[in-house]
Amino acid sequence: MAESAFFCTLSHEGVLAVRGVDAGKFLQGQLTCNINYLNENRSGLGARCTQKGRMQSSFRILLEADGCLLAMAGELIEPQLLDLRKYAVFSKSKLTDESAAWVRFGLQDGDAALAGLGLELPGETDSLVRNEQLIATRVSPNRIELWVRAGDAEAIKARLVALLPEGSLNDWLLGQIRAGIGQVMPATREEFIPQMINLQAVGGVSFKKGCYTGQEIVARMQYLGKLKRHLYRLSLDSAEAPEPNTPLFSPTHKSAVGNVVLAARTANGSELLAVLQNDAAEAGEIHLGTAEGPVLHLHDLPYTLDSKLETQR
Repeated sequence: MAESAFFCTLSHEGVLAVRGVDAGKFLQGQLTCNINYLNENRSGLGARCTQKGRMQSSFRILLEADGCLLAMAGELIEPQLLDLRKYAVFSKSKLTDESAAWVRFGLQDGDAALAGLGLELPGETDSLVRNEQLIATRVSPNRIELWVRAGDAEAIKARLVALLPEGSLNDWLLGQIRAGIGQVMPATREEFIPQMINLQAVGGVSFKKGCYTGQEIVARMQYLGKLKRHLYRLSLDSAEAPEPNTPLFSPTHKSAVGNVVLAARTANGSELLAVLQNDAAEAGEIHLGTAEGPVLHLHDLPYTLDSKLETQR
């Protein structure tokens, strides 16, 4: 299903809202992404880090009315609100959980269906269009997020059903894995710095914007450090997709060499994104769960890591 047109409800994520006259200024000092790159026609990816550069959450962010909306794993909304509110005390911004106010649909190869809703979305990743209460943004070449006010969701879903087959959340996550877009889940909160999931390669880190929480560590790793772990795409001859943070092993190492980031089932097994030690990935023999566990197969990502391009943002 993941290679054909479908839509599904993105039930695994919630929406954190930051609104008010200081919303953009406040977030600029908290997030890895550059808020100034967002506009009425562009969304983006980003992360919120600890002082040590470890990601507490990753998200898609867009402007809406008097602030910004951040879509992230639903279980991370509350801890992120608690943390961010500590820094917003002297800011004219209000942080709330707007998960119940929005229903979000994922569309695979759904441009024609989107046009049927009056939305003509450009082909560029991160492009965004609006039509009345609808918001659509392209998250990778063939994948679109449609944001709908909760009160309109039932009617919009009925129209989507007439235009596209309904798929599963697993189908959507498989497309995300093949697009090479990692994501912080509850089990991997504070496990990775942004470059470990290649967030800088998909536009989620700005090295030009100035200070934000964790910025010193993230910038030092980009300019001075030699990162020993990166995001890799792998497959497994098992239909049971492993959970995030499941350890990975290599016979040439005495301890775990990585962790699962995201996984989904396929027709013949499962595919996943994982943060792996580079030397273990280069050796090519990776096992799931234990050193004697099922063998994983490495696959290419749809982008290359290029530090010169990544630091232009």
